[in-house]
Amino acid sequence: MSLTKNIIEVTIERIVPRGYGIAHGDGKTIFVALAAPGDRVRAEIVETKGSIAFAEIVQVLEPGPQRINPPCPYFGTCGGCDFQQMSYAEQLASKVEIIRDCLRRIGKIEFDGEIGVIGSPKELQYRSRAQWHLDTSSKGIGYYKRNSRELVEIDRCPKLVPPLNEALAKLKSELAWENIWADQAFIDAAVGDENVVSLNSPGVFDPEDISFTAFGEKFAYSAGVFFQGNQYLVPQLLETALAGAEGRSALDLYCGVGLFSLPMARKFAKVIGVEENPASVAFAKKNAWANGHENTEFRAESVRRFLDGAKVKNVDFILLDPPRAGTEKDTMQNLIRIGAPSISYVACEPSMLARDLRRFDAEGYRIDSITAVDLFPQTHHVETVARLSKR
Repeated sequence: MSLTKNIIEVTIERIVPRGYGIAHGDGKTIFVALAAPGDRVRAEIVETKGSIAFAEIVQVLEPGPQRINPPCPYFGTCGGCDFQQMSYAEQLASKVEIIRDCLRRIGKIEFDGEIGVIGSPKELQYRSRAQWHLDTSSKGIGYYKRNSRELVEIDRCPKLVPPLNEALAKLKSELAWENIWADQAFIDAAVGDENVVSLNSPGVFDPEDISFTAFGEKFAYSAGVFFQGNQYLVPQLLETALAGAEGRSALDLYCGVGLFSLPMARKFAKVIGVEENPASVAFAKKNAWANGHENTEFRAESVRRFLDGAKVKNVDFILLDPPRAGTEKDTMQNLIRIGAPSISYVACEPSMLARDLRRFDAEGYRIDSITAVDLFPQTHHVETVARLSKR
């Protein structure tokens, strides 16, 4: 029902990709931010594209059965979370439906199997990595506002593990602002074993090496390179992606510091890891040596260049964990051309996973299983592991 030109009353049907609640009214499909299934809301339309509209909630007239009070005082202003208004059970259910929606709509895949979901042992105080933005004019530290590059100054973040909130409090009181020349800068932070914190900010902090132990391996890294941000789920992620994999040779594409390569080295006679970031590759080599994996080789080059130039054959297993943007079309073609009998695709963006699974399906691969691993509670983001086999 439309009340004015821009204000509308609708009922939220379900949560869709990008975390919006979907509703229908006035002949339009309406995507409502920060909604929960079953909410009846009064919303303001802020953007219209043909028969599609985007809206912000003005008032919750009748809350859906899974709506809760957000645990963070910055929710709705800070852009870091968009699922705090829902119970954790509903968050997990919505993420499974987001994956299935992407498979059906983008991948044109009707996956009739169950999509398993592994929840986080901690819904809050789970995040062991963060990037804090700085505003030198106001001497503020925090995150960006939703849909903005304007700073939201924060005192603490309920998603962060306690050592990172302690580090944030210390920075707010002790940061040498005179050493920061840019109007806007950032600090990357990460915590490892024994609550040791590493900070990285060009010209301000040089990142200290830290480590994390899981799956019988000890991984060294720093705040200057990527490492999974929910350490409570790393063992489950590795088990889901690698269970049953073994053989002569394997590739770990976008390998980072060797998170998957090292456990793979226990299952395969030879493992080659490929990673574009030379700092990550340096850690991967160091980690392989420290854990006694002499059957590993790491290449500091892009996956695209490696697959385009290398004469890769007789590979039994491929693990790929690309960035959020997914893989390039020619990279996918070269990957499929290898013809590995088994592939494990770890994706942090369901839409890109669906796009690439469509390509695998067209080239003779079967989807054996799909599992959601909730590395990102309180947000619409979800890690997904798809296990594939050659038909």
